[in-house]
Amino acid sequence: MLVFHKLEEVPAGFGPSVVSVGNFDGVHRAHSRVLCELIRQAAARNAKSVAVTFEPHPVRILRPDAPLRLITPTAEKLLLLEKSGIDSVLVLPFTRDMSLLSAHNFAQQILRDCLGTIEVHEGYNFRFGHKAAGDVKLLTDLGRELNFEVIVYPEMMVRRQSVSSSRIRDMIRSGQVSRARPLLGRPFSIVSTPGRGRGYGSKYTVPTINLSRYDELVPADGVYITRTRVGDECFDSVTNIGNRPTFGAESFAIETHLLNFHPLELTAETRIELFFLARLRDEIKFASVEALREQIGRDIKKAEHYLSFLRNARVRAGMD
Repeated sequence: MLVFHKLEEVPAGFGPSVVSVGNFDGVHRAHSRVLCELIRQAAARNAKSVAVTFEPHPVRILRPDAPLRLITPTAEKLLLLEKSGIDSVLVLPFTRDMSLLSAHNFAQQILRDCLGTIEVHEGYNFRFGHKAAGDVKLLTDLGRELNFEVIVYPEMMVRRQSVSSSRIRDMIRSGQVSRARPLLGRPFSIVSTPGRGRGYGSKYTVPTINLSRYDELVPADGVYITRTRVGDECFDSVTNIGNRPTFGAESFAIETHLLNFHPLELTAETRIELFFLARLRDEIKFASVEALREQIGRDIKKAEHYLSFLRNARVRAGMD
């Protein structure tokens, strides 16, 4: 997959292209539906398949006081887009100047002139241009003027829920990771590196891996059944998000206990990906370390039962 980080990196005469423009935060099932059809149409028309996205997210420029946390930071979003099979991604730097570009100029300068677009695929609620003045109707009108077709996709519903990045963010933010999973089409995950804890896990309860500071979207404080990929290995795990109030002085941490643990070689650069499967309970303050240890034991038993059920279900479905 080719990645262009500004318009000037796109080769002259690039195209013809079949394109979708969007933030693609989460690269969720509605995004995947569009990308799959876009790629199919590009192949049928002997054209390049291209996703156009933005860095940073426009909300961070237009509403800097709005606390936006991303489902997928840019690096992870690009990995997911690559897995879709798309040919190229144009990551446009979103600046104040970019925000002032009219819908007409966006279509003309970026879609027609830069990418040689012959077809655009967008969701029903797509907006673009200065003050989001452009919608799919205007895009269709501009397509007639600038010689590209527009394919519009209706709202996608999964389990009576509209599939959208904002809805998925709300679910994850409130800890509903199992409800977000069918909308994403995969478990919600975060990627980080090892961080330094305060040693409470190994000293008082169970050994844990602490994640370094993570500034994007995380589930609500609590205890979760997870899978943890450390480098090339994957472990069943139980993860706590929160301030560890039982130990007094609070400090936010994401720490995960590996159930099938064996000694690991960790460096500051080791890639750790944490997959959130289900929420077990709220984070609470226990009367003693012993009470916390006993609760962790119960959490682990519940997690082992849940993960065993998942594995058996996959075997029955012929997936393993």
